Amino acid sequence: MATVMQKIKDIEDEMAKTQKNKATAHHLGLLKAKLAKLRRELLTPTSKGGGGAGEGFDVTKSGDARVGLVGFPSVGKSTLLNKLTGTFSEVASYEFTTLTCIPGVIMYRGAKIQLLDLPGIIEGAKDGKGRGRQIISTARTCNCILIVLDAIKPITHKRLIEKELEGFGIRLNKEPPNMTFRKKEKGGINLTSTVTNTHLDLDTVKAICSEYRIHNADVHLRYDATADDLIDVIEGSRVYTPCIYVVNKIDQITMEELEILDKLPHYCPISAHLEWNLDGLLEKIWEYLSLTRIYTKPKGMNPDYDDPVILSSKRRTVEDFCDRIHKDMVKQFKYALVWGSSAKHKPQRVGKEHELEDEDVVQIIKKV
Repeated sequence: MATVMQKIKDIEDEMAKTQKNKATAHHLGLLKAKLAKLRRELLTPTSKGGGGAGEGFDVTKSGDARVGLVGFPSVGKSTLLNKLTGTFSEVASYEFTTLTCIPGVIMYRGAKIQLLDLPGIIEGAKDGKGRGRQIISTARTCNCILIVLDAIKPITHKRLIEKELEGFGIRLNKEPPNMTFRKKEKGGINLTSTVTNTHLDLDTVKAICSEYRIHNADVHLRYDATADDLIDVIEGSRVYTPCIYVVNKIDQITMEELEILDKLPHYCPISAHLEWNLDGLLEKIWEYLSLTRIYTKPKGMNPDYDDPVILSSKRRTVEDFCDRIHKDMVKQFKYALVWGSSAKHKPQRVGKEHELEDEDVVQIIKKV
């Protein structure tokens, strides 16, 4: 492990020394690819032995979505979990009070959202320090990440945590790179693009691919991509997660400072101890999770508005709705009646490809 750590440090030092210009882009691309490979080695230890996953980290996924609280020690993650979910996570004014992963559940707008209070991250977590690997690999499974910051020292902490999460292949508030990468049997590396590229040229792409022992591939860019984007696509193990920066303890700063914080994107100022703006935070979590509520309507009865079926906004067809209720339902599916904003008239008779909108009412008609 120490040798891998040493190699990572050497590459990072060399990258810091290298000037960034067109002449060195090729060299920097190579170094970035090497760095990504070493980071992956750190994440997946090759040895069979070892101490296992760590007590209290294999929390079963429950509910409709999972939200993780990430932050440095003593920024108020446990207090926030207690206020939002009523679960007891130990709170004290010294650092490292929480040592394992503590789950809690919020019921919000009919959805069950699981909140995870992860132990405090320390600098160097991506290199395996201080339980860092378990914390961040649990964070990878979340649908949304809340980075909890202290209002007195937010910006420095924010950068450090982002760096730790990025090092583990978690991309915050980003879309997957809009490029196609296809390996082939022969023909070398081909680079095509629909836009002018300022970051990548054929030599840099060839250098990065050869680092991964790929000698024949088609790369097609639809936007001005960087070397990091290409490495993300080749690695393929990146997670694109929405993230909210929760600035806690706002009762300790002035109004002027609060107004500055309010202008920053993806921010939500709160005070967990005094319960300020917790409703605003829940609303923001709901918006970032982008869930869709679908109500069921049994034949000849009123819709059940108390217990909606929760779907992701990316997968919300009638077929997904049936799968969510029972996996054999699609086999017996004849057609569905839909009331709501996705229906052209009330009710509309639809097939299983029909896309549902938030708060639609669905009645499934089965084959006889």
